Amino acid sequence: MVKIGEKVENFLLEGYENGEMKKIDLSDYKGKWLVLFFYPRDFTFVCPTEINGFARRAKEFNDANCKIIAASTDSSHSHKTWFERDLKEVKFPVLADTNHKLSRYYDVLVEETGEALRGTFIIDPNSVLRYSVISDMNVGRSVEETYRVLKALQTGGLCPIEWKPGEKTL
Repeated sequence: MVKIGEKVENFLLEGYENGEMKKIDLSDYKGKWLVLFFYPRDFTFVCPTEINGFARRAKEFNDANCKIIAASTDSSHSHKTWFERDLKEVKFPVLADTNHKLSRYYDVLVEETGEALRGTFIIDPNSVLRYSVISDMNVGRSVEETYRVLKALQTGGLCPIEWKPGEKTL
């Protein structure tokens, strides 16, 4: 399991991205910030609210030199079917962690069910894990908070409680 401050292992996984199934390689994102988020399953109720939330704000993340990658333990075929039917606005890649290696590495796998908890990870341009939040499946995460933390990390400074982008650091 990777911990904050450690360099993350590279991965090469099949996934779905913007209409096609392809291999997604973490090393392709070197030099960029990365938000990697896990969600439990395709064709569920809370998951599309989060995925669409990240899609709506993808340009903001991109403008901050940050790419977004989603992941679940479903297959790329399942991703393709669901995204083409219900999530057409999503352009970022969605990993198919069918062997559960990535979910175990980020410690989000529920072994009994084979699905992932809601995990959000921010990785810096040097492939170092800088932020990690794992939460229950029933509660969606905040895209706004993820963006706020990304911008705080990018300042390189000390950011007090409720700090917002554009404010002074300590």
